[in-house]
Amino acid sequence: MVEQIDLGNLQIEVLRKKIKNLHLSVLPPLGRVRIAAPGHMNLDTIRVFVISRLSWIKAQQRKMQVQQREAPREYVDRESHYVWGRRYLLKRVELEAASAIELKHSKLVLQVRPGTNELRSREILDAWYREQIRAAVPELIAKWEPVLGVKVGRVFVQRMKTRWGSCNPATGAIRLNTDLAKKPAECLEYIVVHEMTHLLEPSHNARFVSLMALFMPQWQHLRDELNALPVRHEDWGY
Repeated sequence: MVEQIDLGNLQIEVLRKKIKNLHLSVLPPLGRVRIAAPGHMNLDTIRVFVISRLSWIKAQQRKMQVQQREAPREYVDRESHYVWGRRYLLKRVELEAASAIELKHSKLVLQVRPGTNELRSREILDAWYREQIRAAVPELIAKWEPVLGVKVGRVFVQRMKTRWGSCNPATGAIRLNTDLAKKPAECLEYIVVHEMTHLLEPSHNARFVSLMALFMPQWQHLRDELNALPVRHEDWGY
């Protein structure tokens, strides 16, 4: 059973298990918080415990924010880059022409002007990733709006340090992390559905979890695939 504790801008996922102690985890890359708790423990008791550990949670999240989620990129030949979950080897081409990116078989061809530095190369690739998401999202929204019975307002795509996406229920606007274009396409769809569900239920409460399970039964698997990295955690007797 999955429950949610909502502490303002911090949502904690509560998993009920056959255990004696509380097990608090902060999951990279974005600092998502999960707590495994004994099945008999009152949710208010768990809430009080989480509040007592807020300083530790925030410290772990800050560490993740400053850590790079992947090896530093130099944008040189045969460097690995990912597009929709598939690995490509970079092929750098320097020409006195406008920058461009093209996928050719197993290569990501990055065309830049001679002398283009790492920062500018990253900006060019980030802009390309952003366009990939912008091209993919309209079809997903058209697919899910009649299913959820909602209407999406504007869609923004940008670099986000601590979230894969966000939603403003008042305006119907959703924001998506540029890095989603590096993940499998089904992960983007999961985030789109997640944010659209917030138009029905703004918080991460039990109703939100039930709606996600109704619309997308495999959502927890996709979430775990999206965040499949090592975990920082603490075990507590309580």
